[in-house]
Amino acid sequence: MTAVIVGIDGSDPSIDALCFAATEARLRQVPLRVVHAWMVPVVGLPMDGAVLTPEPFERQARRTVESALTAVGGELVGVEVERVVEIGGAVTVLLEQASKDDLVVVGSRGRGGFVGLLLGSVSQQVVLHAPCPVVVVRGPGDV
Repeated sequence: MTAVIVGIDGSDPSIDALCFAATEARLRQVPLRVVHAWMVPVVGLPMDGAVLTPEPFERQARRTVESALTAVGGELVGVEVERVVEIGGAVTVLLEQASKDDLVVVGSRGRGGFVGLLLGSVSQQVVLHAPCPVVVVRGPGDV
């Protein structure tokens, strides 16, 4: 195994996934690659002359990663951490980071039923398309 890759978005489920991934990286003695994807929001209303620059969104994405790493604190002791903050969809960015020799870890929001089928989730798409094993970490409230 070359790395444990974890996708984070700042949510509680992604923090749970980060904790799990840090433990796996430590046990396997491989780097932990923390991945966060971001996008410039689409403006739905016509706004003459309005231009959204990507810099504030990228800065917020980097803060999200640092906040997540701070939240897990001691779990990272003895783990080499790589940060990946890229523009793009979460599934695409995560899959671009993964190779057949990695382990990908994602959190589950526990969305199920009809709404889950309609929306699809990052975890579902990663499980379906990753070239390597995937662990979906379920939080305590997931059913």
